[in-house]
Amino acid sequence: MPENRISRAKLTTDIVLAGVFGLMSLPFALMGNWADLVAMALFVSALAVRRLAPAWSLGIAWCAATVQMAALRDLQFYDFAVLGVLYSTAAHGGRLVKWLGLVSAGVGALIATVYLQVLMPIFGDTSGLTPENLIAAAFILVASLALLVLAWTAGLLARSVREGREVRRREEVANRERALVEYRYTVEQERNRIARDMHDVVAHSLAVVIAQADGARFAAKTRPDAASEALQTISGVARGALGDVRVLLAELRHREGGAPQPVLDDLGELIEGVVAAGLDVRRVETGEPCELGTGHQIAVYRIVQEALTNALRHGDPGAPVEVRFDWTPTGVSLMIANRLADAAGGPGTTATGATATGPTGARHGITGMRERAQLVGGTLSAEPGGDGVFRVVASIPAQPRSTA
Repeated sequence: MPENRISRAKLTTDIVLAGVFGLMSLPFALMGNWADLVAMALFVSALAVRRLAPAWSLGIAWCAATVQMAALRDLQFYDFAVLGVLYSTAAHGGRLVKWLGLVSAGVGALIATVYLQVLMPIFGDTSGLTPENLIAAAFILVASLALLVLAWTAGLLARSVREGREVRRREEVANRERALVEYRYTVEQERNRIARDMHDVVAHSLAVVIAQADGARFAAKTRPDAASEALQTISGVARGALGDVRVLLAELRHREGGAPQPVLDDLGELIEGVVAAGLDVRRVETGEPCELGTGHQIAVYRIVQEALTNALRHGDPGAPVEVRFDWTPTGVSLMIANRLADAAGGPGTTATGATATGPTGARHGITGMRERAQLVGGTLSAEPGGDGVFRVVASIPAQPRSTA
C-alpha cells in the first residue's frame, strides 16, 4: 500500500526521470552480463516509485544490490540510483522508513566495502586479499559512508523545509480563518447595534407622530391653531427620523460608521419632544453626576428613549411619567415609571403593559433595552407592578470618558 499520496504529475515525473537514468545506464549494463541488466532494471524501478512508495523503493534497491553481489559484478553506473533511494526515504518516508534509510546507508557502506575489498579478491580472479586491499577498504568505507549518509541527510533537510513551509501555510490559513471569524463577529455586532438604533429611532418618532396626529384630528375643528402646531411637530419629527434613518442606512453600507451617537446632553431634547407629543414627563435627579463613557451614555439615552416610547404608546396619557436618575460614585440608577392604559389588567393587556394590538414591538424594545444595559456591564428589569404602574429599572456602572 502506498505510503504517500502524490499527484499524477509527480509520479509521471519520477517515471520519466527513472527512464532517462535507465537509458544512461543501459550502455554500461550491456557491457556486462544478464545480472547487470536485472540489477539495472530493479534500480530503475526503485527510482520510479521512490516518492510513491519509499519503503518499496528501498526494498527493491536492496534486491538489486543482492543480485549484483551474487553475480560478483563490479560497481556500475546504475549503482548511483542508491543515492536517490536513500534521499527519498528521508524526504518522503514514514518514521520507520526514514530511520531504515539511515540504517541502510551505514549497513550498505559496510557491506559494499567488505564485498569490494574482501569477497571479490577472494572469489574473483585476483591474487586474493592483500594489505593494500585493507587500506583501500578503510578508504572506501569512509567515502561510501559519507556519500550515502549525505544523500540521506539531504532528503531529511528537504523534508524539514517542506514541513516548515506546510506549518507556515497552516498558520496563515488559521490566521485568515480567525480574522474572518472576528470580522464576521464585528459585523454582526455592528448590525445588531444598528438594528437597535433603527428600532429606537423609528419607534420613538412614529409614536410621537401618531400621538400628534390623533391630537390634531380632534383639535382640527375646535382649535385650528393647536392642529397646526401638531402638524408642525409631526413634520419636524418626521424630518429628524428620516435623517436618522439615512445615517443608519449609510452605516449599513459602510462597515465602520462615523455617525454621531446620542449622549446624556441630548436627553433634554428627547424629553421635550415627548412632552410636545402630549406626555407629562417629570425628570428627577439625585446625587452628583459621575462621568460615563460614550457607550454608557448611549445606553442610558436609548433606554430612556425606548421607555418613553412605550409609555407614549401603551401608557395612560393622562398620568405623569417619572424619569428618575439616582447618581452615585459607582454609576447611575434609572427608573422610568408610567401608569398603564388599562391598570386593571383587562384581557387586552399583555404582561409587559402592551395592548394586544402591538405586543411584539414592546417585547422587542424591552429586549433591546436589556441588551444595551448588559453590554455596558449593567442590569435592567421591566415589568408592571401590582399598583398598575409599569417600571423600567436599570443600573449603569460608571466608566470615565475615553480621552483617546
